[in-house]
Amino acid sequence: MNSVTQIRPAEPVRVDHDRLGALYSDTGHSGAEDVVCRAMEELALRMAHCDRLHRAGDLDELRKSARSLIAIADQIGMGLLAKVAADVMVCIDCGDRVALGATLGRLMRAGEGSLTAIWDLQDITI
Repeated sequence: MNSVTQIRPAEPVRVDHDRLGALYSDTGHSGAEDVVCRAMEELALRMAHCDRLHRAGDLDELRKSARSLIAIADQIGMGLLAKVAADVMVCIDCGDRVALGATLGRLMRAGEGSLTAIWDLQDITI
């Protein structure tokens, strides 16, 4: 047995178009673009912060950071990201560090995929 199988998990993401549509209706096109851009930036920063907190073993702050991800993700229609962030909180509350590591990995995959999906959907340019 000389072969190694490499597993590359992928997270299918969906964006809640109704949530985004409501945001655009409520705030107008430029207002919604501003909200979405700020939310995307904040999500990217908080995901990186979650990773750092996990590596440092600071579970209290990690829980707070995951909780804040939920509100931001919900605001712009990233339901999967919000759900996985809630799952991270459950792992912390249960004290299951193995599940936490796996779920945090899923959070990163879901977050990256969700940010890419919103980026592509909005056709945002730098």
